[in-house]
Amino acid sequence: MRIPEFALDDWLNHYHFSNHPPEFDFASSTGPHWTVGELLSFVSEDERNRLFETELVYSSAAGNERLRQAIAEFQGVEADQIQVVTGASEALLILFFLAAEPGANVVLPFPVFPSTSVVARLLGLEVRSYHLRRENQFRVDVEEIKKLTNERTKVLLVNTPHNPTGATLSDEELLELHNFSTSRGITFVSDEVYHPIYHGPESHSAAILPHATVLGGCSKALALSGLRIGWIVERDRDRLEQYKQARGYFTISNAPLAEKFAVAALQNRDAIVEHTKKVTASNLALLDQFFAEHEESLGWVRPRGGMVSFPWLKSGGDTRAFCQAIARQGVLLAPGDCFEVPDHFRLGFGVTQEGFGRGLEIISNYLRSKSAHVESAGAAV
Repeated sequence: MRIPEFALDDWLNHYHFSNHPPEFDFASSTGPHWTVGELLSFVSEDERNRLFETELVYSSAAGNERLRQAIAEFQGVEADQIQVVTGASEALLILFFLAAEPGANVVLPFPVFPSTSVVARLLGLEVRSYHLRRENQFRVDVEEIKKLTNERTKVLLVNTPHNPTGATLSDEELLELHNFSTSRGITFVSDEVYHPIYHGPESHSAAILPHATVLGGCSKALALSGLRIGWIVERDRDRLEQYKQARGYFTISNAPLAEKFAVAALQNRDAIVEHTKKVTASNLALLDQFFAEHEESLGWVRPRGGMVSFPWLKSGGDTRAFCQAIARQGVLLAPGDCFEVPDHFRLGFGVTQEGFGRGLEIISNYLRSKSAHVESAGAAV
């Protein structure tokens, strides 16, 4: 087996860890960063002292009990319905590992976060993709999804809010797909790492549905990706036990210190999520103006949730050269070929708090200069 290049991570790492990284990070998909000191400001002095007394040993494979309780309160379920994992990526690894039977298939969105489909294929699963199309405002087509399933379908995955498009599913769409999957013995998985960040009508978490498997984590809405804390909400006891056993073979546990920081974050989630919402709402308003100004050269669908958008060049063609040119100007974007959609690019609007408008102005100046060059060349002819 040969693992394919992880183009998105390679792109981000090349710039993030260079000697002179771009000033503005519009490529990442997380929210505004928090420091350890800022997170500690939420906890009492006694709690802070207990953090320093943490033994750096293995934690429970199921997850720290206080952490599971904090997650359960956030998700509106019971603590014994929570499996803690190392980010949503390990959750998907476990789910696909359990689904990996000869001839089995999984139904996933396209585009999708790159590792999702790659991991499924590496485990021998057939990937069947339903498309989020820009001409349909990146909305899912429920009937298209249903037609992709058969008796060998093990998992039907939705990602809402979606990375990289910012699309969301309505409560009605979630319920219809949940009921359809349940009636056919298909595991219905809702990846909700951006919940509850919405920029229009809000959807409930699929955790309210009796047979949904829900993925969440600290990386996106809580903007604490460095903790590497994720979770699975699962009501099926046998599957929960399988998750724990798989985790014992994969990563054993999270770091206990990270789990305790995650408890502090979840216990103060209202303040953290509100900060994420404030930053993303402010930046999204600037994006509205930016895309209105450049509607002749750039297309976009306004994201309905999360903190990423997936614009495209109206001229067509691969956006990698465009993103490289913008990076040289000081703004990092992610080219669409990382998502197998080369004429698009991912633009995140959650990381940068100060100066988001300045970063957009850099892109604007570049677009104006290219347009002026084309007009000048045309006049010369």
